[in-house]
Amino acid sequence: MGIELHADDVLVVVDLQNDFLPGGSLAVAGGNEIVAPIEQLAARFTNVVMTQDWHPADHVSFASNHPGKAPFETIELAYGTQVLWPDHCIIGSKGAEFAPGLRLPGAQLIIRKGYHPAVDSYSGFREADRQTATGLAGYLRERRLRRLFLAGLATDFCVLWTALDGRSAGFDVLVIEDACRGIDNAGSLARAWDEMAAAGVERIRAHDLA
Repeated sequence: MGIELHADDVLVVVDLQNDFLPGGSLAVAGGNEIVAPIEQLAARFTNVVMTQDWHPADHVSFASNHPGKAPFETIELAYGTQVLWPDHCIIGSKGAEFAPGLRLPGAQLIIRKGYHPAVDSYSGFREADRQTATGLAGYLRERRLRRLFLAGLATDFCVLWTALDGRSAGFDVLVIEDACRGIDNAGSLARAWDEMAAAGVERIRAHDLA
């Protein structure tokens, strides 16, 4: 039996932005393949929320802001180990825009994350210091939305963190596997699925929806 959708369900579309698509500065392989499927999924939901990476040019996570450091090296910050990334999703840039041709007319909210210069952000709920809230949990509670269906980029980073924080905040969370794409660096994708399963996140596919 398929999963029946209800009025208190919400599709959360994670970071479907140019810089994470093929040709972007931090591309996820196959990211362009999920644009049309996500559009089709969104048409089935009463509620749609989007997250958008939104960094200032001087962001602490950019390797270019640390002389002598290269992308994918790490540094230690007050909140822990920080991966250094290529410049991406800079505020107002083409790379920060949503995927070309993406049409989600039913999207009611865009959560922008990572705009604090000194704190990175993967989750749609909390920034990497684990203290700074985005307001998403409060929005969902006020609207009495209880079950989250996640799709987008990347499975083993921003989708993972959003899923885990959604569970921590008390929501039911389901990740639509074939509407996501992962980076899968040194086994990170398998570890992400294990972490999500341990937290009670359900792994489904689009055809599981009734």
